Amino acid sequence: MKALQFKGYGELEDQLVHNEIDTPNITKHQVLIEVHAASVNPVDFKVINGNIKGFLKLKLPSGVGYDVAGTVVEKGKSVVNFEIGDEVFGALPSKTPGSIAEYVAIESDFIALKPTNISLHDAACLPLVGLTVVQSFKKANLKSGDRVLIHAGSGGVGSFAIQYAKLKGAFIYTTTSTKNVAWVKDLGADVVIDYTKESYLEAVKDVNLVFDTLGDNYKLDAFKVLKKGGTLLSIVGQNVDDDTAKAFNMNWVIRLVLLFMRRKVTKQARAKSAIYKSTVMRPNGTELAEIKRMIERQEIKPIIDKSFSYSESTQALAYQKTGRAKGKVVIKIK
Repeated sequence: MKALQFKGYGELEDQLVHNEIDTPNITKHQVLIEVHAASVNPVDFKVINGNIKGFLKLKLPSGVGYDVAGTVVEKGKSVVNFEIGDEVFGALPSKTPGSIAEYVAIESDFIALKPTNISLHDAACLPLVGLTVVQSFKKANLKSGDRVLIHAGSGGVGSFAIQYAKLKGAFIYTTTSTKNVAWVKDLGADVVIDYTKESYLEAVKDVNLVFDTLGDNYKLDAFKVLKKGGTLLSIVGQNVDDDTAKAFNMNWVIRLVLLFMRRKVTKQARAKSAIYKSTVMRPNGTELAEIKRMIERQEIKPIIDKSFSYSESTQALAYQKTGRAKGKVVIKIK
């Protein structure tokens, strides 16, 4: 079968290859999906660049991509919740990327039936961003009436987060560039800060929750706009909290390194009596079924910026890396 892989760590253009590999065999708890579409995310090029190889050990060459949508063509003997021919969507676990391929083997607990009112192409853009947002806001105990700052509101995660937080009754601040101001406001943002014209540090005060999608200085600056006792929730790889490290079975050496890496964040959180949490998406079919229902009720809509063919996979990843995508970038496999 055809599959996009990367042969080593480095720049996208140097490491990505289209290979012919064996169709994967499934275990008794897995299904084999004929892939119709996959989508790309910032984590994909971070993996290829080697930015997180200290925490994610992959056997090279490795597959690329986590989001998948397609048709079940084979199922393990213990799989009872899906049938051959079902149209499904799901997310691969961090240690086994490879959705940009003709076929994917995946645990049946990691997928859900596709929303009935959208195509497989549309469904491919939902799993990673949807699960990241749902899991993050559950972890932060988002409540109706909370004031929330969501950075990068026009991105894949940001655009889903705005819709989800609005659905939950939050008052939403977000940042974006001039051309996207009206668009993210239509998604549900209450206050949109055009970062090319003003600083969010002046426009935002005393929020209950900052949803950090950018990292670096944005993480530390979050404490300037958080109310006392508020929550900083980050989905950016560095500064993983200890609960997340334990959930991913990281050993004590790595956890000690992470403790050192997040020392500045910990200090700032203590000074503000704030809570710091991080989230790394975990595949979850039950939560995908929740997202399916939200899509079918038209409470949230999938947002796709551009679509590419399988042969254009490298261009798709390069476009995602520019940071200019409005919503998600999808690759059509079939």
